[in-house]
Amino acid sequence: MLPILLTTTDTTSTAGTTASLLSMILPFALVILVMYFLMIRPQKKKDKQLQDMRSALEIGDSVTTIGGIVGRVVALKDDTVVLETGTERNRVRFKRWAVQEVEKLTME
Repeated sequence: MLPILLTTTDTTSTAGTTASLLSMILPFALVILVMYFLMIRPQKKKDKQLQDMRSALEIGDSVTTIGGIVGRVVALKDDTVVLETGTERNRVRFKRWAVQEVEKLTME
């Protein structure tokens, strides 16, 4: 009779352990899911918009860099942008990733 009691206790404890493990993992999974939708996904969307904006640069666009320099695009290369700044028409070369904001040239 003793072996039968041990067998029933083992199956009950195994089922209890599985339920306990599931109840511990579920909150962590929910937290990770919430963090993905609140933090990671919006940041990826914003990065995609910035990449699209930088790849759509055209000559004549007014640009602000991450350093605060404002100028007009004079030349474009693969990964660099040449800006003309100020009234003295100084030309400065920047990497495309340094462009923060673009104001498109409008023809009216």
